[in-house]
Amino acid sequence: MSTFAPLLQAFFTERLLQQRHASPHTIAAYRDAFRLVLTFALQELGKAPSDLELADLDAPFVTRFLSHLDKGRKNTARTRNARLAAIHSFFRYVSLREPRHSALIQRVLAIPHKRAEKKLVAFLARPEYEALLASPDQSTKLGRRDHALLSLAIQTGLRVSEITHLRIADIQLHRSGSNVRCHGKGRKERITPLTAHTVSALRAYLKDHDASPDSPFFVSRLGNPMSRDAIERLIAKYRTQAAKRCPTLSNKQISPHVLRHTNAMLLLESGIDRSVIALWLGHESIETTEVYLHANLATKEKAIANTAPPGVRQRRYRPADGLLAFLESL
Repeated sequence: MSTFAPLLQAFFTERLLQQRHASPHTIAAYRDAFRLVLTFALQELGKAPSDLELADLDAPFVTRFLSHLDKGRKNTARTRNARLAAIHSFFRYVSLREPRHSALIQRVLAIPHKRAEKKLVAFLARPEYEALLASPDQSTKLGRRDHALLSLAIQTGLRVSEITHLRIADIQLHRSGSNVRCHGKGRKERITPLTAHTVSALRAYLKDHDASPDSPFFVSRLGNPMSRDAIERLIAKYRTQAAKRCPTLSNKQISPHVLRHTNAMLLLESGIDRSVIALWLGHESIETTEVYLHANLATKEKAIANTAPPGVRQRRYRPADGLLAFLESL
């Protein structure tokens, strides 16, 4: 019998499901990673998945697989690293089950992650998200639903997975203390207060959406829970419409996560402490919010202003000559 197949099955059933209680998202990510590994093994080694031996998945094979992701599939460094993380997790589990393969396992675990460029987070300025919110036609049922969804996403910073899993009972709309309860990443539950504008938008939508407390909150035309893809298409549609009012949106690709970043930047610009922002967004660590400090130009300009000597007017440096300006631009 193959030494690889039972180990992989045990990795999913025992390690991930029983011992780690991994989330469905983690299971799906690891499943997709090993689907790619098995497909590559069939092409590279000519072996069916059920015939693979653990020794077939040695460090040279894994290195070739990662190169295939880079060059063949044109995956980003982040995607490539996620696939490697799944492989590393499997081999750490196997190291306890197959000590006779310790040398092979250690060589695979020694394969490093690829360093990736860290880009500034994308977010919407006030005129841009106001134009986006004004785009849905609120005289129609779908328009009221879309306006409510966009308002909730921008005001609360919920992840798209958290929005798609919302139930009627998760949102409490009272005259005071309105809030939304969500089950976020890492099985963390958090409650986020709602503003008057968001409460008004959600109430208008609920008048058209009469359902039981356990029913999905945001539904499609057919009454099914809205998917991630449906929300992405919805945002793309309204970005195109909003660009007519706010031309700067024409150059921006807006995703549900951009709306989450927009909420974080609004909190940061309002002077909210980073630890509170981390709690608000459901981050595992306060260090995660540092990306918003790097993206916030106003915060950096304020820091420059605070370092100016008393009585000295602070100005930005501008080259005095055209040739100097050219050299500075290189």
